[in-house]
Amino acid sequence: MFDQLSEKLTGSLRKVRGRGRLNENNIRDTLDEVKRALLEADVNFRVVKSFLRTVQARAMGEEVQASLTPGQQFIKIVNEELTEMMGGENVDLSPSETPPLVTMMVGLQGSGKTSSVGKLALHCKKKGGKPFLIPADVYRPAAIDQLQVLARTLEVPCYASEVSQDPVEIVKAGLREAKENEADYVFIDTAGRLQIDETLMEELARIKQNVNPNEILFVADAMTGQEAVNVAKGFDDRLQLSGVLLTKMDGDARGGAALSIRAITQKPIKFVTTGEKLEDLEPFHPERVASRILGMGDMLSLIEKVESTYSEKEALRMQNKLRRNEFTLDDFRDQLRSMRKMGSMTDIVKLIPGVNTAALKNADFDESKINRIDAIISSMTFKERSNHNLMNGSRRLRIAKGSGTRVSDVNRLLKQFVQMRKMMHKLSKTQDPGKAMRMMQSMM
Repeated sequence: MFDQLSEKLTGSLRKVRGRGRLNENNIRDTLDEVKRALLEADVNFRVVKSFLRTVQARAMGEEVQASLTPGQQFIKIVNEELTEMMGGENVDLSPSETPPLVTMMVGLQGSGKTSSVGKLALHCKKKGGKPFLIPADVYRPAAIDQLQVLARTLEVPCYASEVSQDPVEIVKAGLREAKENEADYVFIDTAGRLQIDETLMEELARIKQNVNPNEILFVADAMTGQEAVNVAKGFDDRLQLSGVLLTKMDGDARGGAALSIRAITQKPIKFVTTGEKLEDLEPFHPERVASRILGMGDMLSLIEKVESTYSEKEALRMQNKLRRNEFTLDDFRDQLRSMRKMGSMTDIVKLIPGVNTAALKNADFDESKINRIDAIISSMTFKERSNHNLMNGSRRLRIAKGSGTRVSDVNRLLKQFVQMRKMMHKLSKTQDPGKAMRMMQSMM
């Protein structure tokens, strides 16, 4: 989402990065470019004005002028103020003194409320919680069925509501059942409209009055830009929101909603969705998003992705195999499949500090190549995957036919595997972190 904004901001800040001295003129020129980049990203103009005023005041102060690296200090200020604009720190669901923690999901029709309920349920289940779902949207066709299907997929309980029921009665009965099930979390999927209307708000106000939820999360479609900010303010005026969940953060919108909604509503962005899968939900960390926007990468998010994919036991086993130079094609295929679970290669590489995000536009990350490699390795026998030295001409021809590829593709894979195996063996032995990083970059 932030690719265009990131490219323009990093380009603007690159001009001051190595400067040994900053004055009022070059600070003003840089901030003018930053202003244009933010406005083009559809950030609210009042938010931009306040942001620039704060950055300029700090940049002209002793904090920058007395620094040995004023350019770097200036970028640090921009990073800090960008983080503050989006809320400063991650805010989780508010704990409840007496379970269950009841969360009411509100928003316009099509914003992604129902799928977000499923994603939040999975998020809480992974933490060891017991979620319970209540479908209270009796207007949208198949809305109740959709949530019940998600519940079955997640293997979590869901109240069996009917379209003939009153939404308030559904929620009250569902909450009673959730308590009987000793649920830790209850998520209520409410109805939406194409735009805010009095009938919708009255119904939501009645649900709130009868249930008194711990959280009221506004689900906003990040693709709608500034309109999402205006709608959020309308919902907040009537319901007093506790937070925001932004959907479609993986889209190609300009990002103005994510940068403006916290500053305008004063409500924290608690979660974002980054895809269609149930796993594609992340807690919103303003400091990490700011670092991504400024091209500084996001190692913490990358580490969390790796930890969610690789167990400590598996990592230790793989490290030992690398040190003994026993890494096989079977292991290579397992690593590729695990990497695929982390997301696209483009998204993963963007999280690495120092990577030029603008250059990634021209990078050839053909995800289908991973499928082709998987097919080639899967067409080998167990002995061939365990010992690549067994490969001869007839075996390579058989593997190519079995995988629907050419012999040249098989040859290329085996050559790259041997090179990578040698490199990874060296990497596992080196005690020099700098040398290890250089070798890792060569592999990438």
